Amino acid sequence: MPTCSLRPTVLALVAALLSSAAPVHAVAEGARVCAGNPASIPVVHYRTVKIDGVDVFYREAGPADAPIVLLLHGFPTSSHMFRNLIPALADRYRVIAPDYPGFGESGAPDHKAFAYTFSHYADIVDSLVTQLGARSYAIYLMDYGAPVGYRLALKHPERVSALIVQNGNAYEEGLKAFWDPIKAYWADGSAANRAAIGVLVAPETTKFQYTDGVADVSRIDPDNWGHDQPLLDRPGNKDIQLDLFLDYGTNVPLYPKFQAFFRERRPPTLIVWGKNDKIFPAAGATPYLRDLPDAELNLIDTGHFALEDKADVMIPLIRDFLCRKLASG
Repeated sequence: MPTCSLRPTVLALVAALLSSAAPVHAVAEGARVCAGNPASIPVVHYRTVKIDGVDVFYREAGPADAPIVLLLHGFPTSSHMFRNLIPALADRYRVIAPDYPGFGESGAPDHKAFAYTFSHYADIVDSLVTQLGARSYAIYLMDYGAPVGYRLALKHPERVSALIVQNGNAYEEGLKAFWDPIKAYWADGSAANRAAIGVLVAPETTKFQYTDGVADVSRIDPDNWGHDQPLLDRPGNKDIQLDLFLDYGTNVPLYPKFQAFFRERRPPTLIVWGKNDKIFPAAGATPYLRDLPDAELNLIDTGHFALEDKADVMIPLIRDFLCRKLASG
């Protein structure tokens, strides 16, 4: 079985790319290679399949027979949020990262003709991983990825080999003041309440999600909101997102079932949570320990999209966790 030591040629190069503070000459000796003889860097494939009548885009990398890590993105982004994490894991793991319909490179049919619900998303991800032959997978859950992934876990609890939770809620304690206008929309889906949350797809909100709670904003690539906002601004996409904000309310009654899954199945769990997040604050991270007392909790000094500025902290934690918890990792 491979040891849990980090492969220097891959990780040192990834670290050099991710860390703005790391000079090129600081790359570990094992990562230095001669011209014409590059280190083995995982290749990422970008693919699309048809599921339930819609094109579903996904990124995939890593050995076909390796343990699977399923990466489930949040709002308002896509599998783009995992662009740095994928090559940092794919030397040892088969990594699959889909875009939900209405996000990223997946299709975005009209909201009147397609059900934009978290139940539907879970079914689509289930169909995708089934097509790809995934019978067991660790799930990385972030933001919207949490209800999608936990609904998937309820469908196939035996398939979940581990959880990596990053600012993904499963407890009512995690729904603080930010959620008050959304809760009003859940209680009364009127046109007025729908219009009131339209600001959540505005450019200033998209940028806020990346920069708020971040100590050094120079570590945040502005291409993030430059990538996400044009996709949010596509004709019809605002209605898709507002439908999803309304449907998010259907996840809250499932929290007790998610928590029962944690208690009954006890999946190995790593929590890597941006503690300064106003959307999913740290108050939603600590309750996991009630139902998963062996979970490894890491509250990280950053905001909502923790991977954007703290990948140098998170990737070693994730790799170490997967290596210890996945039998063939």
